[in-house]
Amino acid sequence: VQLQASGGGLVRTGDSLGLSCAASGRSFSSGVMGWFRQAPGQEREFVAAISRLFIPYYSNSVKGRFTISRDNAKNTVYLQMNNLKPEDTAVYYCAATVRTPFSRTGDSYDYWGQGTLVTVSS
Repeated sequence: VQLQASGGGLVRTGDSLGLSCAASGRSFSSGVMGWFRQAPGQEREFVAAISRLFIPYYSNSVKGRFTISRDNAKNTVYLQMNNLKPEDTAVYYCAATVRTPFSRTGDSYDYWGQGTLVTVSS
């Protein structure tokens, strides 16, 4: 099983950026897919997740600015990030699990992508 994240880059404050994560090796249509991030010197934190019923969950820090979505036919999860701020700078990791229900805890996810760097300049 592999999760391949892409879409990171360098943007300015207020810009938008979209991430995608394509899974291969097994289907996650019945499970949860999500995004976490880790800024330099900080612990990994939950960003967003989406359930098998397409119900989204967000951290308070990104609610209203980020949108998570999924395409089960493509076994892919997306993260649209709008109005980016310097504090959004981090390596973003996609994660997936076939277990339910939804969890904000990284240990609940069985599979992880390699991470993609998002840098927001002020």
